[in-house]
Amino acid sequence: MQKICAAMLIGATCSCATGAEYWNQFRGSRGNGAAAPASLPIKWSESENVAWKTAIDGKAWSSPVVWGDRIWMSNATPDGKRLSVVCVDGSSGKILRDVTVFEIAEPMFCIDYNSYASPTPVIEESRLWVHYGSAGTACLDTTDGKILWSRQNLPCDHLRAAGSSPIVFGDLLYLTFDGADYQYVAALDKKTGTTVWKKDRTIDYGTDDGDFKKSYSTPTVFEHAGRSQLLSTASVGTESYDPSTGELLWTVYHGGFNAAARPLYSHEKVFINLQGGLCLLAVRPDGSGDVTKTHVVWDTKQSTPTRPSQLIVGDHLYMVNDKGIVSCLDLETGKATWTERMGGPHTASPIHADGRIYFVGEDGTMRVIAADPKAFRILAENQLDNGCMASPAVIENDLLIRTKTHLYRIAHP
Repeated sequence: MQKICAAMLIGATCSCATGAEYWNQFRGSRGNGAAAPASLPIKWSESENVAWKTAIDGKAWSSPVVWGDRIWMSNATPDGKRLSVVCVDGSSGKILRDVTVFEIAEPMFCIDYNSYASPTPVIEESRLWVHYGSAGTACLDTTDGKILWSRQNLPCDHLRAAGSSPIVFGDLLYLTFDGADYQYVAALDKKTGTTVWKKDRTIDYGTDDGDFKKSYSTPTVFEHAGRSQLLSTASVGTESYDPSTGELLWTVYHGGFNAAARPLYSHEKVFINLQGGLCLLAVRPDGSGDVTKTHVVWDTKQSTPTRPSQLIVGDHLYMVNDKGIVSCLDLETGKATWTERMGGPHTASPIHADGRIYFVGEDGTMRVIAADPKAFRILAENQLDNGCMASPAVIENDLLIRTKTHLYRIAHP
């Protein structure tokens, strides 16, 4: 097997492994939903192309992450009093470990639509970092399941429970806290958990109402014109930091709140999505200070999502909104080449592989369409029981789908 070791800044981490680029964080190794070079199955059901199906107790909307033949997921009891991680054998679907990470006597409030384990972990060789918002962050040794370090002293009132996933870049673990009371980004030493830098938001929110300050977005690290940037979307504005020091590089104001989508970098622009405000915008990332009036290339409000992240395939951006309306946009102009009502609702972010885009709906309906900028074409419509809130993941050439009750490995016939 050929050794693949790609130095990838997009996605903030590099999967260097024999014969595989592992799905090691939210939205995969690149952090953008791309599953290349995988060729995934397009048809499945409860009785078709299911390699195995494993019941997962608890309530958690986080996505699976993969290293080798091991699948890891954060988990929680519905009341949030036990926060844990589960390890599943990729070949058999057998649960290998169920580790209690934190026991919380009095959990913060969580709306029924969210869960106490919505942030997706990040994994590297022999290490797993799991995050439950202000309830706690920990690093585990994946060889024996032991907790190496943990933190529970990073305050934030998430108001409706946490949603921002951690990412790793180099030796740092980045955490996002956009709550009703505090709004900041922190970088921890991934080996020890000690704080390397912590940056309070400088955004003028224009209100004292914390409900309009909270946010749930996961940051992205990329390099543009020789400058590395940590791009972090918040309510009202998005900030770019120096990943090493936390120095604020630039800010763009776009209005809106409750940002959940992970920003993307492509074609020398960043693409930012949120609820309300400009909704979806393209920004040149070569500025400094407030770039609102100088670096916004285009913006659109047409059928934009509030929760699912977007995909970039070639010169086009694909997205599904919360109600199941799918659109394809030209990256240069922001104009839609087509928009179709596929059906919804959708919370999970889609993934792309081998010219196909995979959508999983909250009701268990899962569709595969062609990544075709000229026309909307459904290739398959599939159904699993119990609905799906978590974004899908990939192991080898198979799909991993976490429904509200089970983890499935979807394989080729």
